[in-house]
Amino acid sequence: MGNIKWLFKQLIFEDLTNHPKKENMSRILYIFPHPDDESFGPAPGIAQQLKQGHEVFLLTLTKGGATRVRHDLGLSVEEMGEVRLKEMIAVEQTLGLTGMTVLDLPDSGLKDMCPMDIEQVLRAHIEELKPDVIITYAVHGISGFFDHLVSHACVKRVFCEMKREGSPYPKRLAFFTMGPDSITEGHFTLKASPAEDIDCVIEVTDDEAKIGYDALMCYQTYLDTIAKTGVDKRVHDNIHFEFFGESFDPPLRDLTAQLPELVK
Repeated sequence: MGNIKWLFKQLIFEDLTNHPKKENMSRILYIFPHPDDESFGPAPGIAQQLKQGHEVFLLTLTKGGATRVRHDLGLSVEEMGEVRLKEMIAVEQTLGLTGMTVLDLPDSGLKDMCPMDIEQVLRAHIEELKPDVIITYAVHGISGFFDHLVSHACVKRVFCEMKREGSPYPKRLAFFTMGPDSITEGHFTLKASPAEDIDCVIEVTDDEAKIGYDALMCYQTYLDTIAKTGVDKRVHDNIHFEFFGESFDPPLRDLTAQLPELVK
């Protein structure tokens, strides 16, 4: 990793040799910048994918210690990061993730990093995991937080670079988003994607919604934010994704359906 070795400080790392890929199943990698990004959004869909037999991994780029919640708790960025890391470990167990990696890149500081450094870290992880599908935020980042926007750009560039080089993986890049029927007004002003950009809509069951709710509740330091946003009341909502370089109308109901084949 050369001069960016310090960036790749792994707080949790699953040895992928312990996870040989299942036959006829897909390997899915969610890439988000912060703890709770997975639970404020696609967690019920993750529960569904795991129930279907797919392997689902999570890569979180920061420990999220710079959150303003730390001021209410009287914690430093480092101390808050450790608290949120423990909450993420609880999420991993609640969802039953195949594996999870948490890095220690600067929370709220991705915009100040050289994007090539972030891309190098992302590519190293993708090359080791060899996922069929990778997911990150849509171009608007839903909330518009800068770390969300940087994550989108860096993940997309790595995907495009690997495709241009003829890599057989990942086969698909998906963007987690909100659909035109989603509630976007409230504690935060959120952005949704137009209907014509939606390529996959996952409908969740009551059991999957319950798992998503339980994952959300692992973030005990964020209970006030959860209540203010009402996200805990929306765990039954459909989960929307855009696909990069693909278009489906009507939208697919499964992130792994009709995966593109490698063009040689």
